[in-house]
Amino acid sequence: GRSAEAGWWEAIDTAAHAQEMLADRLLAERAADLRDVGRRVLSVLCHIELPEPPAHPYILVTEDIGPSDVARLDTAKVKGLLTERGGATAHSAILARALGIPAVVGAGRAVMALDNESTLILDGERGRIIPSPSEERLTRARQTLRALEEREANAWSRRFERAATRDGHPVEVAANLGNTLHAADAVERGAEGVGLLRTEFLFMAHSSAPNLATQTNEYRQALEALAGRPLVARTLDVGGDKPLPYWPVPQEDNPFLGLRGIRLALTEPGVLETQLRALLLAGAPREDGLACPLRIMLPMVKDVAEFRTVKAIFDRLMVEIPADERATDVQLGVMIEIPSSALLAPSLAAEVDFFSIGTNDLTQYTLAIDRGHPVLSAQADGLHPAVLRLIQMTVEAAHAQGKWVGVCGELASDAVAIPVLVGLGVDELSVSARQVPLVKARLREFDLNDARESARRALAQSTSDAVRDALEAN
Repeated sequence: GRSAEAGWWEAIDTAAHAQEMLADRLLAERAADLRDVGRRVLSVLCHIELPEPPAHPYILVTEDIGPSDVARLDTAKVKGLLTERGGATAHSAILARALGIPAVVGAGRAVMALDNESTLILDGERGRIIPSPSEERLTRARQTLRALEEREANAWSRRFERAATRDGHPVEVAANLGNTLHAADAVERGAEGVGLLRTEFLFMAHSSAPNLATQTNEYRQALEALAGRPLVARTLDVGGDKPLPYWPVPQEDNPFLGLRGIRLALTEPGVLETQLRALLLAGAPREDGLACPLRIMLPMVKDVAEFRTVKAIFDRLMVEIPADERATDVQLGVMIEIPSSALLAPSLAAEVDFFSIGTNDLTQYTLAIDRGHPVLSAQADGLHPAVLRLIQMTVEAAHAQGKWVGVCGELASDAVAIPVLVGLGVDELSVSARQVPLVKARLREFDLNDARESARRALAQSTSDAVRDALEAN
């Protein structure tokens, strides 16, 4: 009893809604693709031509957008991204920042009422928008943009300088990579190493688990490009929002609290052993004798028992593989992403070689807020004092054992957060390659004592908003 148009859209909307309800985040995000197809067919049925993107630069306003859709955006034209739903640490927002697109996400339903072709100021750093601004506001915004461009140009010109605070305290600035081919680009942008190589993307690029030779060649490419700079490779981190089609996991009510990270890897120890072997082989000294510093870290470790299980495999491989055929400058560490691992940092620090704090997941689990939640994700702020206290505990435990600590989550490139992290004693910041010059520039703006005061002030607050207000007021 419906028209073709109404029947079609009801069917598409029902199917898309069912897709959004899937526990698998990657599949749930494909609902946007389904609705996109639905709108295209509906426009044909209604004899309506969908608007084409303008030829001039513009801000894209949309209900939501998936990571693959962000990756297809024309960065020469899309100067900003504004969404009704989503969160600052959702994968789409992270990818937008990596591409250099300022984004304000999870802004609420009202943004969909904005007039098309209207003027809008979008502040990606503060998460604010100003619709239909006055000429005075526009003038100030343009001045801010020019100042930012000058700052970026200055940061780029000094990108190869050693990363340190104004008074010379060293803080290594490394790059987060999802592809080994991007290692050379990271070096060109001034990265002092790779602080997070997401090896799961190598597995996702194949229809079955990549074999030993394939993995060894991939990892060796990155190490060659780094030319003696350290590479921190995270072992396979799938499950939750990153499923592998050839490694099916039983449906879980809450996959983020289920089989993922090291838990999943230990269900197939043969796959984990092959990856560890490939990394060790790839880290063998180069023909010119240059060492390849290799750091292997394990994701989603909750306590020392899981680390010991992997360490036993690692130690056996170190004995089995001749010393001249494997990495000799190698460390085995863990990611601090679960509150229990931060609380138990002293016991872990006694056995691991280093810690790398994944602030995106640590924040999610500490505050019990899904970082992709359409309503709550904006509250998942890594500067929450509860998260900062866990970081403080982790750093103190590591330094007591002479071990180093890095931060590889989004907080590491937050201009407000950087002094706090340095003040807490963090030794390394790993950020998207594009952010490396700016993070180095930010470090040069304060002294170590300033940073310690920022950390003290932040820890004295009771909410993340209070932390940001206290830091920005100074």
